[in-house]
Amino acid sequence: MILTNSRTLSIIIPVINESALIGTLIDYLTANSSEGNIKEIIVVDGGSTDNTVALAKAKGAIVISSDKGRAKQMNAGARAALGQVLYFLHADTYPPKNFDLCILKACDNNKSSGCFRMRFDTSKRFLHFFAWFSRINHKLCRGGDQSLFIAKNLFEKIKGFNENYIIYEDSELIGRLYKISNFKVLPQYVVTSARKYEQYGSLKLQYHFGVIHLKNLWGVGPDQLYRYYQKKISS
Repeated sequence: MILTNSRTLSIIIPVINESALIGTLIDYLTANSSEGNIKEIIVVDGGSTDNTVALAKAKGAIVISSDKGRAKQMNAGARAALGQVLYFLHADTYPPKNFDLCILKACDNNKSSGCFRMRFDTSKRFLHFFAWFSRINHKLCRGGDQSLFIAKNLFEKIKGFNENYIIYEDSELIGRLYKISNFKVLPQYVVTSARKYEQYGSLKLQYHFGVIHLKNLWGVGPDQLYRYYQKKISS
């Protein structure tokens, strides 16, 4: 099925050393969307040293280079995008079948920004519990793993991602969107990898993510948030 209106999606995927995932993801996006709705898939590389770039090009994606940092990479992808709607997606997250139709239909209904609900690719009940909250339409329940769609003109109006944020860039931008747009949580689910939780431990990681949320609410700036992340999670 092809939509009859003129809106198209530009899918933007920031990557660093994602050769194990990027080819499969691009194949999935092509197989689970409708011909004509996807203007382009833009893979924004932040300095990969593996085969990520070659694999993405081989699968037909547009590959551009950027300074490292998801905010910088996603802004670079948005600048290069030709579609009227931007769809930001992590390399380890799979949107639902016909995700393009769901997003473009929402945009036709005057929803200029939004995301999907989320599930983790794990059987751990602890993570299922936290993923359940992704259905609630409140900024505290948002995160980059849920993916994000936004009309390009709105993205430009709010001047994109704040590149001062090395972490928390998705939540910071979405917080601004909640103030000025009718943010929509679509009822379908993305499935995202629990690999980071498996690496650092589910309880530990969720606790520290919660602290980062609280610190942001208390007005802590991006540099302090990143220092906390480095100390408590990256170390």
